[in-house]
Amino acid sequence: MRHGRQLISRDLMSPRRSDSRERMLTSTEALLREHGATATTIDRVLAHSGAPRGSVYHHFPGGRTQLVDEAVTLAGESITGLIETAAQADDPVVVIDAFFALWRDRIVASDFRAGCPIVAVAVETNDDAPQLARSAGAVFARWQEALAALFRRHGLPDERGKRLAAFVIAAAEGAMVMCKAERSAAPMEAAAVEIHELLTRTLQETTGRPRGAA
Repeated sequence: MRHGRQLISRDLMSPRRSDSRERMLTSTEALLREHGATATTIDRVLAHSGAPRGSVYHHFPGGRTQLVDEAVTLAGESITGLIETAAQADDPVVVIDAFFALWRDRIVASDFRAGCPIVAVAVETNDDAPQLARSAGAVFARWQEALAALFRRHGLPDERGKRLAAFVIAAAEGAMVMCKAERSAAPMEAAAVEIHELLTRTLQETTGRPRGAA
């Protein structure tokens, strides 16, 4: 599992460029994780990032909506890239184990405060900015396709791979919400075990050979 976990997490903590635009995006993502979309205000982003107030509308002429929208897209692309990189591993079960371990480690490290910024946007009503929900939906679609491509590469039929990919994402996101509510990693750990067993069994049934066999 270590190799897949390193593939998933290697670039996750890489520092981004330190200019004010990138700092604001990074801070917006962090605030979405901990406080949700509504509470992620321009003032909070400026306080968190240390960026000058005058830079907000210079970099984000669309204001808070553009800032949140770009932060969601950035967060989504980061995870998509990590999944696609990890998908080059020989064992898809290792990749999925690492996917759950990543989220478990992140939420534990935040003392059960930080969840997923994509969910933070998706679950709130944004009638004044419907594009935020669309952006969150697009991120989930990209994650699903990245995982489905991994499963297809290892022999699963296209439709089964898509369903399993959606299930993996739903399980991880739901477990994250439960972890925050219960202040425990147990829901994520339980989901990881069940997904591990399901995927192992599914791959064996599909390919007709034990996991890891050539």
